[in-house]
Amino acid sequence: MSIHLMARARIMEWSLTHLWLILALALSLAELTSGVLVLLALGVAAGLTALLSYAGVTLEWQLVGMGVLSGLLVPLAIWVIRPRFSPRGVAYGTTGTGVENGTRYRTLIRDFDAATGIKVNGDFYRIRVAETGETTLPPDTDVLFDRFDGTTAVVHRISPRTEQ
Repeated sequence: MSIHLMARARIMEWSLTHLWLILALALSLAELTSGVLVLLALGVAAGLTALLSYAGVTLEWQLVGMGVLSGLLVPLAIWVIRPRFSPRGVAYGTTGTGVENGTRYRTLIRDFDAATGIKVNGDFYRIRVAETGETTLPPDTDVLFDRFDGTTAVVHRISPRTEQ
């Protein structure tokens, strides 16, 4: 008889609250792989929906609550919270679309292979001078960005200004 009572005490009864909490944890942990904050917002919405479940709200209203909370928290995460984690002046996802055309850059020499290049939005790109095909220039040479050719930045050399 005592074995029967001990076995019964070990059985945990699962409820929708537990399932919402597991979903919240899974979504929040999945956020570690993306960094976009959408999965974290959905995880928070699932966690708040677990509170609705704990309060005894029916499944239909829990789903409505999850939808409403997701609809509020996802845009909040994207438009308000995520920009606070990005440096100012960096337009992610625009490199190579033509927004850099005509921008003035100074050449850099990369440490490990002595390649000449420019930094566009924080990323190093090897250069090729459009007129001559040169791929090496002295450091701090002024160049004008023209376009990308694969992962090579095609540039024009800017002649140094002469003092008058």
